[in-house]
Amino acid sequence: MSSLSQLFRTKSLDELVAETQEEGHQLKKALGPWNLVALGVGAIIGAGIFATIGTAAAGDIHRPGAGPGLMLSFVITAIVCGFTALCYAEFASMVPVSGSAYTYSYGTLGELVAWIIGWDLIIEYAIGNVAVAISWANYMNTLLQGLGIHLPAWLTTDFQTATRKMPDVVASAPHIFGFPIVINILAFSIVALITIVLVWGIRESANFNFWMVALKLLVLGFFVIVSFKYVKPANWTPFAPNGMHGIFSGAAVVFFAYIGFDAVSTTAEEARNPKRDMPIGIIGSLIVCTIIYGVIAMVFTGMIPYRALVGALATEQAEPLTLAMKHVSMAGWMVGIVALGSVIAHTAVLLVFQLGQPRIFFAMSRDGLLPKFFAKVHPKFRTPHVATIITGIFVGVASMFTTLEEMVDLTNIGTLFAFFLVCVGIIILRKKDPHRERPFRVPGGIVLPVLGAISCVGLAWYLPPSSWKRFVAWLAIGLVFYFSYGFWKSRLRTGQAPILPAGHNVVHDFNPESRLPERDVNEEDKK
Repeated sequence: MSSLSQLFRTKSLDELVAETQEEGHQLKKALGPWNLVALGVGAIIGAGIFATIGTAAAGDIHRPGAGPGLMLSFVITAIVCGFTALCYAEFASMVPVSGSAYTYSYGTLGELVAWIIGWDLIIEYAIGNVAVAISWANYMNTLLQGLGIHLPAWLTTDFQTATRKMPDVVASAPHIFGFPIVINILAFSIVALITIVLVWGIRESANFNFWMVALKLLVLGFFVIVSFKYVKPANWTPFAPNGMHGIFSGAAVVFFAYIGFDAVSTTAEEARNPKRDMPIGIIGSLIVCTIIYGVIAMVFTGMIPYRALVGALATEQAEPLTLAMKHVSMAGWMVGIVALGSVIAHTAVLLVFQLGQPRIFFAMSRDGLLPKFFAKVHPKFRTPHVATIITGIFVGVASMFTTLEEMVDLTNIGTLFAFFLVCVGIIILRKKDPHRERPFRVPGGIVLPVLGAISCVGLAWYLPPSSWKRFVAWLAIGLVFYFSYGFWKSRLRTGQAPILPAGHNVVHDFNPESRLPERDVNEEDKK
């Protein structure tokens, strides 16, 4: 077989499922349908609804704003994500394997495309989480100041922002060998805490997330209830001050608010009944969040006029809900409750995305495309602890020194590319393996996957050119890594078989219809 053809060799789906039973690489099956829905809601509702809707409604120098048409922007984005969510649900029910879009691409589009999508997912999870950690630190610092706790500015600011815009912070910071020490210690601290929780165990992580999701939903409900009487229908006119271009541009921005439902698919190996529960978790979380977003957008745009929103500072737009509350002169304690909810929401997003990224590394390492230590599983906690710690170090250190804008630019386009490939993968698999059992099937044949692929490209079209340039550069770096390591170490290329427990056979014991070994589902897990 030529080297070129080896680049596009695919793994059989039976083999993908078989590899989940390799000795030393087995994850604990502890998640039920409500855990998965909560994980999805935890990932989706976070930095997006608390931070991006101000920019989406007002616009910026790169794009026009949606104005009150923000409500329609959310609907458009929900439709795009809905097409993709159905495709994710079909894949996850068929192939309950960690790795998300990376694994699905490996089984349909070939190894090179799988590597590209695996590398691309780092943009969505790890780099996206750097942005969330920075945003979390900003909200936490504001909350601490409201409580009378004032940390030194050199401990709450990244180095680049300080050197560019805050010379007084640089001057007041301690110096070592003439070099100013300016770091965002809050961002690093929350990433470190989340990493510890994730290494501790998947059940503990899911329970921790469940309570955070409950709290932030209560806070959003509080915002709607106390703000509803301030809604003025006159503020919804004109509905689309910049026409459909503004609405679609707004949809491209608030897409960030929907990123996360696909993170549910990274926990497929840890679901007790993935064939049933993964579709529930993915689609259920998307439906819940779309309803919440629609209500929040209606109240937000009804509270503050479009012109007042455009005139607000960018830093004020970055905290849109509290901006709207201050605009109508709400009590300070009410604003404080919403600020606290934002901190909780950001924490939940950090947890779910920090949970997802190590499982991408775990799957890539198990395939030989990354070093073996990424696939190590903790003997007691049954979590991919090495990959989790490495991810935590990368995200934590990066969040101390980088700016929010640098990290956000990559996230939306990288995620849309992943969604596009998942939709294409379903189309290919319908033709390539039409008789395979599909516990969940996207309705309407290939019509919806085709619409999903087209809509992802269409939404990406409204992103600024700088996002495209950074994305191409990131993929180029990834290809260098692949051809210098992954191509030569690939288990598919070298013909290495899965390292299975004694007595098991790939074909008979690990096809999609086979049951998982009973020892992986103990009585405690069934509760």
